[in-house]
Amino acid sequence: MDSTWKLMFSLLSVNLLWGIYLPCVNTNSDYSNLVYKNCTSQQKFTGSSHESHSQALSFLFQELLPHSSQSRFFKASAGGNNNAVSGLFQCRGDLTNRDCYDCVNTLPEILSKNLCTSKAVAARIQLKGCYFNYETDEFMEEAFNKHELLHKICGEKGADIGFEELRDEAFVAMESGVIDGHGFYTGDYGSVHVLAQCEGDLGGCDCGECVTSAAQIAQEECIGSTSGQIYLDRCSISYSYYPYGVPGNKYHDKGGGGNNTGKSMAIVLGGAAALFFGRASPYNP
Repeated sequence: MDSTWKLMFSLLSVNLLWGIYLPCVNTNSDYSNLVYKNCTSQQKFTGSSHESHSQALSFLFQELLPHSSQSRFFKASAGGNNNAVSGLFQCRGDLTNRDCYDCVNTLPEILSKNLCTSKAVAARIQLKGCYFNYETDEFMEEAFNKHELLHKICGEKGADIGFEELRDEAFVAMESGVIDGHGFYTGDYGSVHVLAQCEGDLGGCDCGECVTSAAQIAQEECIGSTSGQIYLDRCSISYSYYPYGVPGNKYHDKGGGGNNTGKSMAIVLGGAAALFFGRASPYNP
């Protein structure tokens, strides 16, 4: 059997095994929708080395998947010698344990659709509610800039006059809030909703700098856009403008007008896992 198919079979088997102990995936959730993928392929794996790489990826998933029901961030390594791989998953900070598991549990199936070949030495799969990243130890030797732009999405243009000023004020609140929130922040500022998250083991100051860089990119790349998503190597941000007030926020007037009462912010803690990767919290069904 081809080693690529062996890998896919192994990953799907892990899914079936864990399905015995945990509830079925909620396929109605949009947390598992694909946002983007990045694959770095080097055609250096041949014969036994290719099979060893595939097996290492399989073992990596077997290590990561169980933790997705207990924490929102976890790192692991698998393989050895010339075929070692390291990887991680991270869920959005406001997801429940159930939603995090459901999101991460879809990754093997998504990878089986040949989004990235099994010869990729590094890959990142970003879903709406979580992402998975892996790289070989050899590839890790090439240092990455945590402010490197990986992907951007800019929404429709044509926002009201003064929107960008309000958005920029929301960014300022977000940049400080993500530090106070230990790597995760979501809040409303006037008619703008913002969200920011840093990789689980990124320190407070580095996290703040990363989010600031992402905000600057949004200002430069998404001029006039009513919504935007910026993904850097170690953090991501998003914003949305609602001219008639953020849905569900009772403090907003219908006209989108604005006094200070209309500025509400909320810091949501990403949980102990965002502070100490690898430490599991109880699974709450």
